[in-house]
Amino acid sequence: MYRTRGPAGRPGGAPPRRTDGRRPGADPAARRRQQERRHPRYWFAERLLLTLSGQRPVHWMLGHTLGPAYDQLAALAPGAPLRPLPPQRVVPFVRDCDEFQPRPGVIEAFARIAAGDRLQALAFRLERCPDQRWRCSAVELGGART
Repeated sequence: MYRTRGPAGRPGGAPPRRTDGRRPGADPAARRRQQERRHPRYWFAERLLLTLSGQRPVHWMLGHTLGPAYDQLAALAPGAPLRPLPPQRVVPFVRDCDEFQPRPGVIEAFARIAAGDRLQALAFRLERCPDQRWRCSAVELGGART
């Protein structure tokens, strides 16, 4: 019985495989930004934005916030302070996000929320709970600048 060989001399005609982690056309800076966005600060910034823009209800954050932060969200959300404004209806997005860690298990983060010419600041505090999940313990929203 004869085995077929592909154009590269490999069984089954499969092309040679890459042994390193690089991919054609992959930008290292883009890969780094993508990895950063998996960080809890980005995850929470996105969720808070969806809640404060009226795209998600406040109770969507119930399991991700501690009591005082949920109360702050419940007070802020009815006005949907980050909602898209007419006439262009530009959807807000997290432009930038950074953090400060005052001690292990605590992240004080801020995010710049952009929508067209509008730029707003969102500050929040994350705490690692005994179940090892991050939960938001405080939320503040800064004023608009145009």
